[in-house]
Amino acid sequence: MILYILPLRFQDNALLVDLSSTLSEVFKLPVSILQRTLPLDEGYDPVRNQFNSSWILSRLLKLTPEESCKIIGVTEVDLYVPVLTFVFGEAQVEGQVAVVSSYRLRDELYGLPKNPERLKERLEKEAIHELGHTFGLIHCRDPECVMHSYTYAEEIDFKSKNFCTSCAALLKSKKNKFNDMI
Repeated sequence: MILYILPLRFQDNALLVDLSSTLSEVFKLPVSILQRTLPLDEGYDPVRNQFNSSWILSRLLKLTPEESCKIIGVTEVDLYVPVLTFVFGEAQVEGQVAVVSSYRLRDELYGLPKNPERLKERLEKEAIHELGHTFGLIHCRDPECVMHSYTYAEEIDFKSKNFCTSCAALLKSKKNKFNDMI
């Protein structure tokens, strides 16, 4: 199995390289950055001035190069699902695709000074969280577990990049089950 990162209107290559390294370490899988284009214009809602993350997931599914892979789109655009004001990301549970956005993870959006290190940490946590969903993990009650769901960007700082004991065991069993299938 391989994890692919697909930049979607995302210009920070250094951040992508760091993310690639972190995801490889956390999931113990090879990670590669895809060099493909995926126009996002059809997923844009001019009334909301946001992009529909579910629409993006549907397009990412069409780009999966093989069955034994996961793709995470990484973008700087503001994401939403129709029932929520915004989302940091979305994933296909027990599926192949996920998307995360750095848009609402940036301190400067909230009137604070730019903090590249905090943005990097938040993006890593959200990418791990969404990819966890692709392996079948659901939201966790442990506030320090990476699978815990938060509403506000500053709350993400309270959780770690790690899975709690229960989520780590479940992830391991899901990965083993998947590897047995291929």
